[in-house]
Amino acid sequence: MKEEIIIAGFGGQGVLSMGKILAYAGLMDNLEVTWMPAYGPEQRGGTANVTVILSDEPISSPVLDKYDTAVILNQQSLDKFESKVKPGGTLIYDPYSIHHAPERTDITVIPVEAMEATFELGNSKTYNMILLGALLKARNLLPDEAVIRGLKKTLPERHHHLIPLNQQAIDKGRDLVK
Repeated sequence: MKEEIIIAGFGGQGVLSMGKILAYAGLMDNLEVTWMPAYGPEQRGGTANVTVILSDEPISSPVLDKYDTAVILNQQSLDKFESKVKPGGTLIYDPYSIHHAPERTDITVIPVEAMEATFELGNSKTYNMILLGALLKARNLLPDEAVIRGLKKTLPERHHHLIPLNQQAIDKGRDLVK
């Protein structure tokens, strides 16, 4: 198994955190992992993306120009990365900030109403965890136990009280994938 993933959006949407949790979850599941963030000089509001590779064999390079899966959080990222999803791959996106929906027919396109779901959960900070849940369901990448262990490893201990809320958001994201 080898899954090459790009997660892209604006800074402040939890793009890098989602990638980091996914990478730690892969490590907790004894997979080979790379995590390579890329972002502009702006901390919030600038573009950000992260490449995560999960594999059961050694990974030769973290640098990719095609991906099995893309998780897209804004129009600029869709414009940049839609063409970089491999034929037969998966593109997950939140229509909330997308003005022109993906057009490719040779990939699986999964809209996930993540922003709407944050309103239902009453916490906008769950946005990235909802999309992580959608990714985990769509691609069947990792067991729940590994994801929770990845969350515990990623979150500072003072925020561990938020793990149940994060689990709820991940479950909500899974439920949004048909």
